[in-house]
Amino acid sequence: MTWLIEDRLIEYPDATAFMEKRVDEIRAGSAPETVWLVEHPPLYTAGTSAKAGDLLIPDRFPVYESGRGGQFTYHGPGQRVAYVMLNVKARGGDVRGFVHDLEEWVIRTLARFNITGLRREGRVGIWVVEGKREDKIGAIGIRLRHGISYHGISLNLEPDLAHFNGIVPCGISESAASPYGVTSLAKLGIMISMPELDMALMGAFEEVFGGRD
Repeated sequence: MTWLIEDRLIEYPDATAFMEKRVDEIRAGSAPETVWLVEHPPLYTAGTSAKAGDLLIPDRFPVYESGRGGQFTYHGPGQRVAYVMLNVKARGGDVRGFVHDLEEWVIRTLARFNITGLRREGRVGIWVVEGKREDKIGAIGIRLRHGISYHGISLNLEPDLAHFNGIVPCGISESAASPYGVTSLAKLGIMISMPELDMALMGAFEEVFGGRD
């Protein structure tokens, strides 16, 4: 198991190419399981369940088709994306349990900053309560090939939250009947650096996934 951490913005097609190559290498036994921590330039990705009508401003940022599950999501500076290339088959093959563990990873990371992350039935991702509303702080979307995962999670540290306005994030709209938005650690008053968030992610990952190799 290895960690890779980028200190520059990674273009989305380059990230996809790297992940697909690493999945093949893990399957062949020529590379270890990998968690890759990146930031992207501003962009939107469309998961396998994306609806065209949920792309509200088509020309705002580049839009990439993604093989992961889910709908539209935004990636950009100030958001930590963790691409998780793990041999799920060798870890028991329970895909639903694996997704649950990814959620738990985000929840335990947030807990290190005294933030309560929540799962919500029918709403993918991790949520926090802000007054009378609930906002999304983390997204999850994976794909498996030959029993090995890729894509992964994203966690909002301090992205430009206005950039989410160009899509309906994960198909969940903000309205009087559906008062759900997007938030970040910075908006919640947690002013930390990306390396500090990375340390929390690595510690929480060990709690959830450690000892399963």
